[in-house]
Amino acid sequence: MNILHTLRILKTLRVGVFKGLPMADQDRDPVELFGDWYETANQCGLYLPEAMVLATSTSSGEPSARMVLLKGFDNDGFVFYTNYRSRKAVELNNNPKAALLFHWNVLQRQIRIEGDVQQTTVEESTEYFKTRPLGSRFAAWASRQSDVLST
Repeated sequence: MNILHTLRILKTLRVGVFKGLPMADQDRDPVELFGDWYETANQCGLYLPEAMVLATSTSSGEPSARMVLLKGFDNDGFVFYTNYRSRKAVELNNNPKAALLFHWNVLQRQIRIEGDVQQTTVEESTEYFKTRPLGSRFAAWASRQSDVLST
C-alpha cells in the first residue's frame, strides 16, 4: 500500500465515519438519498464508488453476479452498459429482473436495489459508446464477452 492510498483511506475515514452520513428516512425519496450518499462517496476519495455488483439469473433461476460500473441514475432507474451478446445481456433479455449492490465499506454503507430492467435506446447506447476511449472501443468490438476461452 502506497502513501497516497493510505492518505485516501484516512481522508475517507474522516469524512465518512467520523462526520457521518445522513440516515435513511422512510419519508425521504430513496433516489434522492442514494444521490446524497453517492455524492459523499465521490467526494471523500473512494476508489471507484460507481462500482456495483449486478446480480441476474437465467430464465431457470440460476444466479450470476459480476461487477459493473454505474453510468447514471435518476427516478427512471440506474444505468449501466454491457455488450448485447454478453452473458448478463442474455440473462436480462430472458429474465428482465436484477439486483444491484453498492458496498462502501469505509463509509459503512451498503445499498441494495432490486427491480425490473429495460434496455436503453440504441441512441443512448451509441452516445455512451462514443464517449469511451478509442482503445476501449476497439477492445469492445473485438471482445466476445463471457465466452469461454480455449487453451
